[in-house]
Amino acid sequence: MRTKGIGMRKVFFALWLCLVFLAGLNPAAMGAGGEIAGIENVSSGLASLNAQMADSGLEFGFGVTNVYLQNVRGGLSKHNKAGRFAGSYDLELTADLQKLFGADGGIIYVHTEGRWSKTDYDGKSVGSVFGVNGDYGGRRSMDVVELWYEGRALDGSLVFRAGKMDLTGGFECHGCPVSFDGSAFANDESAQFLNSALVNNPTIPFPDYALAVSMFYNPSDTWYVSAAAADAQNDARETGFRTTFHDEDYFFYVFEAGITPEFSSQNGPLQGAYRVGLWFDPQPKANSDGSKNYRDDTGVYLSFDQMVSKENSNPEDGQGLGVFFRYGYASSKRNDVTNFVSAGLQYQGLFEGRDDDVLGFGFAHGSMSDSADTTYTDDHEYAAELYYNAQITDCVSVSPLIQYIANPGAVDGVSDAVVLGIRTQITF
Repeated sequence: MRTKGIGMRKVFFALWLCLVFLAGLNPAAMGAGGEIAGIENVSSGLASLNAQMADSGLEFGFGVTNVYLQNVRGGLSKHNKAGRFAGSYDLELTADLQKLFGADGGIIYVHTEGRWSKTDYDGKSVGSVFGVNGDYGGRRSMDVVELWYEGRALDGSLVFRAGKMDLTGGFECHGCPVSFDGSAFANDESAQFLNSALVNNPTIPFPDYALAVSMFYNPSDTWYVSAAAADAQNDARETGFRTTFHDEDYFFYVFEAGITPEFSSQNGPLQGAYRVGLWFDPQPKANSDGSKNYRDDTGVYLSFDQMVSKENSNPEDGQGLGVFFRYGYASSKRNDVTNFVSAGLQYQGLFEGRDDDVLGFGFAHGSMSDSADTTYTDDHEYAAELYYNAQITDCVSVSPLIQYIANPGAVDGVSDAVVLGIRTQITF
């Protein structure tokens, strides 16, 4: 039995009106006065200061993301459909050791992060296996989530990093985000898709901000190989030394290789990236119904993205249509999600005069473990998301979005959920 709620036609009509309104905005007029103009003035001043400091070897970055979500139909919550705010901020520092101290290459990167909203809205209202807010991380005032050193060898074709890091999408080949499980169109919850299944592959048990070492070898513009080892028992709130060097020595290993070809078109080359990866996690684990733990978890994944059309021949202009695809497999004895597939598209510059705006649509499907049929009484969960990221000024963007979650939590008797949301981001 489905819960009562507003009709689907009304939901899509409201979103369409929002898209039309945003498409007609004039960025110059928006920045002419008021708060947005003030933010833009601050951004310009900080950008000028940052450029001066970058010449001496230091570069700063700061961003704030706010998300409001409301489940308007279905899901776990049958009565309370109130929405909720959540958000995060990121403060980054990159130090070029050669510019600072005359050292022979190398950089140090520091990333601190804070989050708000103590309670997970998804868990109380929707109940999705994937998670409808990939930016959510509880309530934390400030954590140093990354601190690593990067060096280069072999004329720059070999890059290595050591320290506390996020492994996902950490390297670039031919301008494409690659290792590990990267995607040009579905890899950033602050500007692209918000649903977690459209940010990274849920079958890969990436340690969250762990002590690690990683390597990237890129001898040409068209192919690369990469590998990493990370503490599999990490706590993102800690330095990582306690779990890495004491008790059991469990390390998560991942290897990825790929090609980054360009295909010719009337308006210039169309960039693509095609990745295949293999991962290994030795620590004992089981799916949600498992009474026995199994060691040596192994899985494989694919991640492809490709520009299929461009609006003009300017190589610096990203207007046009791109598509993406992901697949992942993991053992059903050790994991809840055993087979996963996602795909979608992105169009930049859909509306006249809105060259930097991005429209994205994606869907994801996860098959649940057959041996976890007590926890999951249905065999899959399906998620779809449509978003429109409107670039209001150089530093302010607003993204209305809608998500449809079929079989939330992969549980019988829970009706499909419709989640409306809006995300704002300010970057300096």
